[in-house]
Amino acid sequence: MTSLRVQGGFFLARKGTKGCSRSKGRSWTPWPWSGPLRRIAHEIVERNRGTQQVVLVGIRTRGVPLAQRLHRHLQQIEPHPVPVGAIDITLYRDDLRLQKNRPVHATSLPCPLDGKHVVLVDDVLYTGRSIRAAMDALTDFGRPQTIQLAVLIDRGHRELPIRADYVGKNVPTARNEQVRVLLREVDGEDAVLLVAGEPVPRTQGDA
Repeated sequence: MTSLRVQGGFFLARKGTKGCSRSKGRSWTPWPWSGPLRRIAHEIVERNRGTQQVVLVGIRTRGVPLAQRLHRHLQQIEPHPVPVGAIDITLYRDDLRLQKNRPVHATSLPCPLDGKHVVLVDDVLYTGRSIRAAMDALTDFGRPQTIQLAVLIDRGHRELPIRADYVGKNVPTARNEQVRVLLREVDGEDAVLLVAGEPVPRTQGDA
């Protein structure tokens, strides 16, 4: 029987766990979202000596609601309003030619990026290829002073020399596992799934 994995207070459930209430072999348990995001918010303020020049940019899809949640935590620490935007990386992916007819969504940036400390926000950091695409996309819109990266989960297995500046939780995984982050703004609930099988496409959250 597959059991729940507990990672330092973060609860991850393997798909197919017996004895859970979810149907179709799918199971999970809630985990404390606010703590990691609150900590990341404090780290952003400390690193950038305030938020006057900080811009949050969420990578579509699930990076956007995470950026909005992070924004709310920053507002509780610093009174200065932090702009929040969204970026679509579809046309910048290095596997675009292999996956044709991918939908392209809008990129919405709240202000010029020149001279700003841009914090990219995403749910799961995996190979690093999506983050590279996001950085390429950002530089088409301006020249930030710095580009920083905040992720909810870092699952390892990098294929490019990319490292997150702010991490909610490091979760060791096997390559044949998926880490699925569910958000209530997108999926109707907050949860993290650890699922056996090859990683799913970018639209499901691995970066």
